[in-house]
Amino acid sequence: MRRWNGWGDDTVQYPLPEDAELFLTERVGRAVPLSDASLKEVLARVPGSRLPDHPLVDRSPVERLRHARGQSLPDWVALRSGQVQAFPDGVAHPVSTQEVRVLLLYAAEVGAEVIPYGGGTSVLGHITPRSGERPVLTLDMGRVGRLMSLDEKSQIAEFGAGAAGPDVEAGLRARGFTLGHFPQSFEFSTLGGWVSTRSSGQQSLRYGRIEHLFAGGRLQSPVGSLEIPGFPASAAGPDLREAVLGSEGRLGVLTEVKIRVSPLPERERFYIIFFQDWQQAVEAVRHAVQARVPLSMMRLSTVKETETQLVLAGHKRLVGWYEKGLARRGAGPGKCMLTFGVTGTRVQCRQALSQAREAFRQGIGFLAGRYLGRKWVETRFLVPYLRNTLWEKGYAVDTLETATDWDRVEGMIQGIESAIHGAFSRVGEGVHVFTHLSHLYPQGASVYTTCLFRLGGHHHETLARWEPMKEAASKAIVAQGGTISHQHGVGTDHRAYLAAEKGHLGMGAIEGLCRHFDPQGMMNPGKLI
Repeated sequence: MRRWNGWGDDTVQYPLPEDAELFLTERVGRAVPLSDASLKEVLARVPGSRLPDHPLVDRSPVERLRHARGQSLPDWVALRSGQVQAFPDGVAHPVSTQEVRVLLLYAAEVGAEVIPYGGGTSVLGHITPRSGERPVLTLDMGRVGRLMSLDEKSQIAEFGAGAAGPDVEAGLRARGFTLGHFPQSFEFSTLGGWVSTRSSGQQSLRYGRIEHLFAGGRLQSPVGSLEIPGFPASAAGPDLREAVLGSEGRLGVLTEVKIRVSPLPERERFYIIFFQDWQQAVEAVRHAVQARVPLSMMRLSTVKETETQLVLAGHKRLVGWYEKGLARRGAGPGKCMLTFGVTGTRVQCRQALSQAREAFRQGIGFLAGRYLGRKWVETRFLVPYLRNTLWEKGYAVDTLETATDWDRVEGMIQGIESAIHGAFSRVGEGVHVFTHLSHLYPQGASVYTTCLFRLGGHHHETLARWEPMKEAASKAIVAQGGTISHQHGVGTDHRAYLAAEKGHLGMGAIEGLCRHFDPQGMMNPGKLI
């Protein structure tokens, strides 16, 4: 069963390697776990529902609690402390587009706000109900997720928007295809959620981001159903797909999604290579992506993230053996780790690997990298479970991500990390900060920063440590000329910074679009704008 106050399946544990706790203590101090509220205690605090009875709506406290929050740090603090300020008044699990329309009519009649809910993995407050006079209805789309059609000649598949990542891949792989969209939340996030937040998968270098994979579909808005036709290309005015992409439930509920799929690759391999220093590594990956070396992914870790990843990976003896070998070849404490993948036919993979060897010829440890690459694949969707383990040890984890041009990457990393250190220094706390470039483009790169810090003496003190950091880091992103979100959307946490990117006229256009599809303002209000 899904954890009600943390990440993932409650039967899955991610143990902390034996040296990791000492590593963290040395960097941020000894942590003390908090006493969390129990499920029974929080259920007792769920108020009565304000929604009238409806056969499709579940008003039970447990369903309302399980749909009250996502996976942001404020969400965790609310659930772990038991101080959840607002709950949906009811949760519906529609099984068809027709039931979604019935529920939208019901919500309009009773004056309810509607929150579309995919996998509950949002880290930016997308699914959090507002406190207010209007009741809230959450539509859990998990039962609208079957494979509806697959045109193998055109390589277009149509799914219900509630299909989770594993269901999408299982349905396609049975027919010899893949979507190739693998965000870290892959186990639980949904196709509709990916479209609504403009998600990016780990292998977007080969398959593209979700905007490249989204071909069309159907959106149910309060004023009617919007059909989004799919064409290979079109010059017929503005693309309505773009209006839906990143709309975060403000226009309506995605019920059906058409996606561009690819044949399953014949072979796929992942490798690790180390560079002697950061500047050498950045130049190598920039050269590779601008030269169109046909890799399926590249992820480059800074010196501090490389060190952290090797500690958290465990396998102390094996990692020690690697580090001794790397040191003999000139890669000491300043080394940086690159994870990259090759995907395609056997011939394509051989050619891509040959080109990668040439592009990364300054790197060292290349031949030692296959084993570590396999370990990365085995754990790439398990790493979020480490948040549960760390919280229980007394540590909180949060991430920030942006994208910027190559000439601003270095300043962006320094700006974000300095802002985070400054925010924690002002409250007399240590913080461990590390960064990687998670997606690479000819124009620039995404910058993904993780910070790890001690929980406060109580839950609200933890939030009080996080809030100044989040504000300072977000302002640093804007000041350095980055987008406020590369892959997680806007929600409530990034809403204040959107205008800096869109401008006055742009914000007005977004607001006008929302009013057109939702004149009553019932669709996920308070998110995005």
